[in-house]
Amino acid sequence: MIDADENSNTLPSTSTAPAFAPVSADALRTTLKSETRRIPIPPHRMTPLKKDWINIFGPLTEILGLQVRMNVQRRSVEIRTSKHTKDIGAIQKGADFVKAYALGFDVNDAIALLRLDDLYLDSFEIKDVKSLQGDHLSRAIGRIAGQDGKTKFTIENASRTRIVLADTKIHIMGSFQNIKIARDAIVSLILGSPPGKVYAGLRTVSSRMRQRAL
Repeated sequence: MIDADENSNTLPSTSTAPAFAPVSADALRTTLKSETRRIPIPPHRMTPLKKDWINIFGPLTEILGLQVRMNVQRRSVEIRTSKHTKDIGAIQKGADFVKAYALGFDVNDAIALLRLDDLYLDSFEIKDVKSLQGDHLSRAIGRIAGQDGKTKFTIENASRTRIVLADTKIHIMGSFQNIKIARDAIVSLILGSPPGKVYAGLRTVSSRMRQRAL
């Protein structure tokens, strides 16, 4: 009969978990295949895309190291990773950049998506908030834009976001918290709140944001 103490000595000792060094981006590129994305461009944005093409493919190739081409027949921009791509998430950033431009954002505003990590895009329709038709829908769009775009610019400056009004669709670019501030203000305008009341709420929110920044 084997003694309990003797049996415990014969058991293999438990080894610690192996510690592996972090995988570099160069080593990861050798194991992954090249990834490709195709971003469709609306017909009304094809002409601006051709005019701003130099300003679009430049950041994609220089900052992210991606390969870019414009497919005129399919009305899309195709991007893919290359040996010069250093960041693993570069192709996703590039796709968000081109998508932001396709939605109507300015090139200089869309470039912020490449340089900052906490920026996002949010889109919704006026009918998602309230079912409006005819003149009621037109007045809601007018309340959001304001005279000469004054209301839209006020919401952008107070919430530190960028807003695009495309007919009944609204696109917002900014951080998660700032998008919520801008979306709440726009929803209030859609539901019929007067711009003066929305301005007062934005002033309160912007003052709180400045206090937190200090």
